[in-house]
Amino acid sequence: MPGLHIRQTAALPAHPPPIVSIGLGGIVHDAHYPAYQIAGFDVVGGYDIDRERAAMMRAKFAIPTLYDSLAQAVEQASERAIFDIAVPGAAIADILRQIPRGRAVLIQKPMGEDLAEARAIRQLCRERQLTAAVNFQLRFAPFIIAARDMISQGLLGELNDMEVRVQVETPWHLWPFLAALPRVEILYHSIHYVDLARSFCGRPRGVYAKTMSHPSAPELRGGARSTIILDYGDNPRVNIMTNHSHTYGPEKQESSIKFEGSRGAIQIRAGLNMNYPQGAPDRFEYILLDGAERPRWRTLDIAGSWFPEAFIGTMASLMRRTLGETDELPTSVEDAIETMATVEAAYQSSASGATPLPAV
Repeated sequence: MPGLHIRQTAALPAHPPPIVSIGLGGIVHDAHYPAYQIAGFDVVGGYDIDRERAAMMRAKFAIPTLYDSLAQAVEQASERAIFDIAVPGAAIADILRQIPRGRAVLIQKPMGEDLAEARAIRQLCRERQLTAAVNFQLRFAPFIIAARDMISQGLLGELNDMEVRVQVETPWHLWPFLAALPRVEILYHSIHYVDLARSFCGRPRGVYAKTMSHPSAPELRGGARSTIILDYGDNPRVNIMTNHSHTYGPEKQESSIKFEGSRGAIQIRAGLNMNYPQGAPDRFEYILLDGAERPRWRTLDIAGSWFPEAFIGTMASLMRRTLGETDELPTSVEDAIETMATVEAAYQSSASGATPLPAV
């Protein structure tokens, strides 16, 4: 649309500090390091308990130093370094206890396995005076930055409706550690959408939710499909619906994020979830009720995607905060714990069950 200027990229630090990686698993391979290469961030060293894995990552990404232990990584890291912690939620607290006071850490989501662990992580960060953020990177996907900019400009008017719909076949076998966990779908996947909704709509009054397994994946007892309603009163309506067991081919797979306002709407296809890990092309469409006789849907070209570009934003925002370039830290542990509280409410709602039908 002529004259429409929409931001799609996160602000970068003027002089990025070095990065030290703790954990070199699949998410680092697929997203962290590719994102940092795009942004020009310098990874100076890494540590993983699996030495063969670490050696492979060093060969592929030219990591200058592999540490023999977490203690060595902490000891050799410069005071300016950002610790990029990408480990399962249950391992986060033990690592934070070994990070020197006053340093900066980016913690891979989730912020622990439940709200109790999230509180413990927050307390550790407070006690050790860490500048700490959680890697809720969907907020920084280029298509989300664009949507947020359009909404901030008032182009959609009052936000009335937000909906996430995911109907895909997710290859859970790529993450074997999930099979043993009591919480999976909401805590490790839909948490992205819960956090995203909070970032746009604020703290909900409450949550209605149901998460369940699927007959095709009985080993995944932590859930493979969920329905979540975030209660914001009469407005906006916020729904999250996911089904990871759509085993009927790619033709009818869906992965969408929708915003509807009083003056316009946005419909996003987040193609990463579809035919994972190959993915499908993203798509950003919008319509504005700008007085035109026949408003029509238009397409905005988006450069980049959720993987890997979104991972630039979470690290960049932490870097800029540590450098004093901004007072904001959008995914700080103090904010992220609100997402964990919302997730906890969703699990409580799911466990409490539906309202029984009255007698007739």
